[in-house]
Amino acid sequence: MLTLFHAPRSRSSRLVWLIEELGADCRIVYCDIQRMDGTGARDPRNPHPDGKVPALVHDGALITESAAVALYLTGLHPEAGLGFPPESPHRGPLLTWICWAAGELEPAIWSKAAGATDADPRARERYDAAITRLLEALWVGPCLMGDEFTVADVMVGSTLAWAGEHLPDSPLLDDYLGRLRARPAHQRAMARDDGMIRSEAA
Repeated sequence: MLTLFHAPRSRSSRLVWLIEELGADCRIVYCDIQRMDGTGARDPRNPHPDGKVPALVHDGALITESAAVALYLTGLHPEAGLGFPPESPHRGPLLTWICWAAGELEPAIWSKAAGATDADPRARERYDAAITRLLEALWVGPCLMGDEFTVADVMVGSTLAWAGEHLPDSPLLDDYLGRLRARPAHQRAMARDDGMIRSEAA
Protein backbone atom coordinates (compact mmCIF):
# COMPACT_ATOMS: atom_id res chain seq x y z
CA MET A 1 0.00 0.00 0.00
CA LEU A 2 1.15 3.52 -0.84
CA THR A 3 0.63 6.37 1.62
CA LEU A 4 1.75 9.95 1.02
CA PHE A 5 2.06 12.31 3.97
CA HIS A 6 1.29 15.72 2.55
CA ALA A 7 0.72 19.32 3.61
CA PRO A 8 -1.25 21.55 1.22
CA ARG A 9 0.64 24.42 -0.40
CA SER A 10 4.01 22.87 0.18
CA ARG A 11 6.59 20.98 -1.86
CA SER A 12 4.56 17.83 -1.47
CA SER A 13 1.74 19.31 -3.59
CA ARG A 14 3.80 18.34 -6.64
CA LEU A 15 3.52 14.71 -5.56
CA VAL A 16 -0.26 14.93 -5.35
CA TRP A 17 -0.16 16.25 -8.91
CA LEU A 18 2.14 13.40 -9.93
CA ILE A 19 -0.15 10.83 -8.29
CA GLU A 20 -3.03 12.19 -10.36
CA GLU A 21 -0.93 12.05 -13.54
CA LEU A 22 0.09 8.46 -12.82
CA GLY A 23 -3.34 7.29 -11.77
CA ALA A 24 -1.64 5.79 -8.72
CA ASP A 25 -3.65 4.13 -5.97
CA CYS A 26 -2.23 6.13 -3.10
CA ARG A 27 -3.74 7.14 0.23
CA ILE A 28 -3.01 10.77 1.11
CA VAL A 29 -2.65 11.70 4.76
CA TYR A 30 -2.92 15.44 5.29
CA CYS A 31 -0.63 16.60 8.07
CA ASP A 32 0.72 19.77 9.59
CA ILE A 33 4.29 21.04 9.20
CA GLN A 34 6.36 23.87 10.61
CA ARG A 35 6.12 26.66 8.03
CA MET A 36 8.82 29.21 7.23
CA ASP A 37 6.61 31.99 8.60
CA GLY A 38 6.53 30.30 12.00
CA THR A 39 3.04 28.85 11.70
CA GLY A 40 2.23 25.18 11.95
CA ALA A 41 3.91 22.49 13.99
CA ARG A 42 5.44 19.07 13.60
CA ASP A 43 2.77 16.40 13.15
CA PRO A 44 3.36 13.21 15.18
CA ARG A 45 1.66 11.14 12.46
CA ASN A 46 4.26 12.15 9.89
CA PRO A 47 7.10 9.57 9.64
CA HIS A 48 9.52 11.99 7.95
CA PRO A 49 12.60 12.12 10.22
CA ASP A 50 12.69 15.92 9.98
CA GLY A 51 8.94 16.42 10.25
CA LYS A 52 8.79 17.70 6.66
CA VAL A 53 6.88 16.62 3.57
CA PRO A 54 6.69 14.71 1.35
CA ALA A 55 7.02 11.35 3.04
CA LEU A 56 5.95 8.25 1.16
CA VAL A 57 5.44 4.87 2.83
CA HIS A 58 5.25 1.80 0.64
CA ASP A 59 4.77 -1.55 2.34
CA GLY A 60 6.78 -0.36 5.33
CA ALA A 61 9.55 1.37 3.35
CA LEU A 62 9.95 5.12 3.89
CA ILE A 63 10.94 7.41 1.00
CA THR A 64 11.50 11.14 1.52
CA GLU A 65 12.70 14.12 -0.57
CA SER A 66 10.62 15.25 -3.53
CA ALA A 67 12.96 14.00 -6.25
CA ALA A 68 13.28 10.56 -4.67
CA VAL A 69 9.53 10.22 -4.15
CA ALA A 70 8.83 11.40 -7.71
CA LEU A 71 11.25 8.89 -9.21
CA TYR A 72 9.97 6.10 -6.97
CA LEU A 73 6.32 6.68 -7.89
CA THR A 74 7.12 7.02 -11.58
CA GLY A 75 9.07 3.77 -11.49
CA LEU A 76 6.08 1.98 -9.96
CA HIS A 77 3.87 3.11 -12.84
CA PRO A 78 5.80 2.75 -16.11
CA GLU A 79 2.51 2.35 -17.96
CA ALA A 80 1.77 6.06 -17.39
CA GLY A 81 4.66 7.01 -19.67
CA LEU A 82 6.07 9.77 -17.44
CA GLY A 83 9.52 8.20 -17.20
CA PHE A 84 11.91 6.01 -19.13
CA PRO A 85 13.39 2.56 -18.45
CA PRO A 86 17.08 2.29 -17.47
CA GLU A 87 18.10 1.18 -20.97
CA SER A 88 16.48 4.20 -22.65
CA PRO A 89 18.80 6.95 -23.97
CA HIS A 90 16.30 9.42 -22.50
CA ARG A 91 16.71 8.12 -18.94
CA GLY A 92 19.89 10.09 -18.23
CA PRO A 93 18.52 13.46 -19.39
CA LEU A 94 15.34 12.85 -17.38
CA LEU A 95 17.30 12.15 -14.19
CA THR A 96 19.40 15.21 -14.89
CA TRP A 97 16.37 17.50 -15.11
CA ILE A 98 14.91 16.13 -11.88
CA CYS A 99 18.15 16.53 -9.93
CA TRP A 100 18.77 19.92 -11.53
CA ALA A 101 15.36 21.12 -10.36
CA ALA A 102 16.24 20.35 -6.74
CA GLY A 103 19.96 21.17 -6.84
CA GLU A 104 20.12 24.23 -9.08
CA LEU A 105 16.75 25.74 -9.98
CA GLU A 106 15.23 25.90 -6.50
CA PRO A 107 18.36 27.32 -4.79
CA ALA A 108 18.74 29.89 -7.58
CA ILE A 109 15.15 31.05 -7.18
CA TRP A 110 15.41 31.14 -3.38
CA SER A 111 18.48 33.35 -3.71
CA LYS A 112 16.49 35.67 -5.95
CA ALA A 113 13.60 35.73 -3.48
CA ALA A 114 15.98 36.52 -0.61
CA GLY A 115 17.60 39.38 -2.51
CA ALA A 116 20.98 37.67 -2.75
CA THR A 117 21.10 38.14 -6.51
CA ASP A 118 21.17 41.92 -5.98
CA ALA A 119 24.21 41.84 -3.73
CA ASP A 120 26.18 38.78 -4.79
CA PRO A 121 27.38 38.52 -8.41
CA ARG A 122 27.84 34.78 -8.05
CA ALA A 123 24.24 34.34 -6.92
CA ARG A 124 23.11 36.44 -9.86
CA GLU A 125 25.21 34.37 -12.24
CA ARG A 126 23.73 31.15 -10.88
CA TYR A 127 20.20 32.49 -11.22
CA ASP A 128 20.78 33.73 -14.78
CA ALA A 129 22.34 30.40 -15.76
CA ALA A 130 19.36 28.45 -14.43
CA ILE A 131 16.83 30.64 -16.22
CA THR A 132 18.83 30.50 -19.46
CA ARG A 133 19.03 26.72 -19.35
CA LEU A 134 15.30 26.50 -18.77
CA LEU A 135 14.42 28.88 -21.57
CA GLU A 136 16.71 27.08 -24.00
CA ALA A 137 14.90 23.81 -23.30
CA LEU A 138 11.47 25.37 -23.65
CA TRP A 139 12.47 27.06 -26.89
CA VAL A 140 12.83 23.54 -28.30
CA GLY A 141 9.89 22.31 -26.14
CA PRO A 142 7.01 22.31 -25.62
CA CYS A 143 8.17 20.22 -22.64
CA LEU A 144 11.57 19.80 -21.04
CA MET A 145 12.08 16.50 -22.86
CA GLY A 146 10.82 17.84 -26.15
CA ASP A 147 7.32 16.72 -27.15
CA GLU A 148 6.82 14.35 -24.20
CA PHE A 149 5.40 15.45 -20.87
CA THR A 150 7.35 13.68 -18.11
CA VAL A 151 7.88 13.68 -14.37
CA ALA A 152 10.57 16.32 -14.98
CA ASP A 153 7.86 18.78 -16.00
CA VAL A 154 6.04 18.09 -12.74
CA MET A 155 9.17 18.82 -10.73
CA VAL A 156 10.26 21.92 -12.62
CA GLY A 157 6.76 23.22 -13.31
CA SER A 158 5.74 23.00 -9.65
CA THR A 159 8.79 25.06 -8.70
CA LEU A 160 8.02 27.72 -11.28
CA ALA A 161 4.40 27.87 -10.15
CA TRP A 162 5.26 29.28 -6.71
CA ALA A 163 8.15 31.39 -7.98
CA GLY A 164 6.12 33.66 -10.25
CA GLU A 165 7.22 37.06 -8.95
CA HIS A 166 10.86 35.95 -8.96
CA LEU A 167 10.89 34.93 -12.62
CA PRO A 168 11.68 37.16 -15.58
CA ASP A 169 8.93 38.26 -17.94
CA SER A 170 8.87 35.59 -20.62
CA PRO A 171 6.15 34.41 -22.99
CA LEU A 172 7.92 31.04 -23.07
CA LEU A 173 7.58 30.59 -19.31
CA ASP A 174 4.02 31.91 -19.32
CA ASP A 175 2.96 29.53 -22.08
CA TYR A 176 4.69 26.59 -20.39
CA LEU A 177 3.01 27.25 -17.05
CA GLY A 178 -0.31 27.77 -18.78
CA ARG A 179 -0.07 24.37 -20.44
CA LEU A 180 0.82 22.69 -17.16
CA ARG A 181 -2.01 24.34 -15.23
CA ALA A 182 -4.47 23.28 -17.92
CA ARG A 183 -3.67 19.60 -17.45
CA PRO A 184 -6.65 17.80 -15.90
CA ALA A 185 -4.42 15.99 -13.40
CA HIS A 186 -2.98 19.30 -12.19
CA GLN A 187 -6.45 20.76 -11.78
CA ARG A 188 -7.62 17.71 -9.82
CA ALA A 189 -4.61 17.94 -7.52
CA MET A 190 -5.17 21.63 -6.84
CA ALA A 191 -8.85 20.99 -6.20
CA ARG A 192 -7.95 18.34 -3.62
CA ASP A 193 -5.71 20.77 -1.77
CA ASP A 194 -8.22 23.60 -1.99
CA GLY A 195 -10.95 21.32 -0.62
CA MET A 196 -8.81 20.31 2.33
CA ILE A 197 -7.89 23.93 3.08
CA ARG A 198 -11.55 24.96 3.01
CA SER A 199 -12.56 22.10 5.28
CA GLU A 200 -9.87 23.03 7.81
CA ALA A 201 -11.00 26.66 7.78
CA ALA A 202 -14.67 25.78 8.29
